[in-house]
Amino acid sequence: MSRIVVENARIIKMRNPGRDFHVMTIAPFSKIKSIKPGQFVHLKIPQCRVYFRRAFSVYDFNPENKSVDIIFRVCGRGTSVMAKLGKGDEIDILGPLGNGFRLPGKSETALLIAGGVGMPPVYLLAKKLLEKKYNPENIFFFYGANSRTELVDINHIKKLGVQAIVSTLDGSSGYKGLITGAVNKWLKSHDGKRIIYACGPEGMLQAVDNLASVNKIPGQLSLEAPMPCGVGICLGCIRPLKSGGYTRVCRDGPVYDIGEVLL
Repeated sequence: MSRIVVENARIIKMRNPGRDFHVMTIAPFSKIKSIKPGQFVHLKIPQCRVYFRRAFSVYDFNPENKSVDIIFRVCGRGTSVMAKLGKGDEIDILGPLGNGFRLPGKSETALLIAGGVGMPPVYLLAKKLLEKKYNPENIFFFYGANSRTELVDINHIKKLGVQAIVSTLDGSSGYKGLITGAVNKWLKSHDGKRIIYACGPEGMLQAVDNLASVNKIPGQLSLEAPMPCGVGICLGCIRPLKSGGYTRVCRDGPVYDIGEVLL
């Protein structure tokens, strides 16, 4: 885990990529250069009745202006307040938190699997791989959502130049069905040395965990969990391990090896 800081910053940009989704850009944040794909930040709105911080995976960052991007969907009181904020509003930012993804070997085909708002850490991992000169033809980005309108920033993913494969439950874009169905279809026609990275709803992660185990493919999953403190003190995010005992998602995760956590 990187050295953690708590800083006051401001929103420098807010945009609405569709429906109830928002992309918030915050700056300045002094620990930009230490952020790893899969890590998250904890945000608090000063002078607000929403007491607990909210955890958000880092979607992107810019070392030049020291800004951090996060994506959120309005789903409760905290995110409803956040959606009403705008340029210049103050944010208290704690981070970077958690442990990030391990990078694959250069000879491995990376299958990056994202579901819904689990897309940000997978997107940042794809960017990191490209910065490290991984072959974009060996990076497959699978992104699933309920409908086309919920494929947030899909054009940003396509602009990376990786192999983008989308799925929607209603069939409005790409493969019709769950994203794990699209992954399974791909696996039937591709072989070689592969590694999986995934983030999304728990049901999707369970399916990815099973699919990887059946096909004997290694990889890592980024878990989502309530994180009131973000540093492993409150125990609000504990999950059982398959080997026995428990883990704190915020402190020991949120990234775990496939087959490590009981989902």
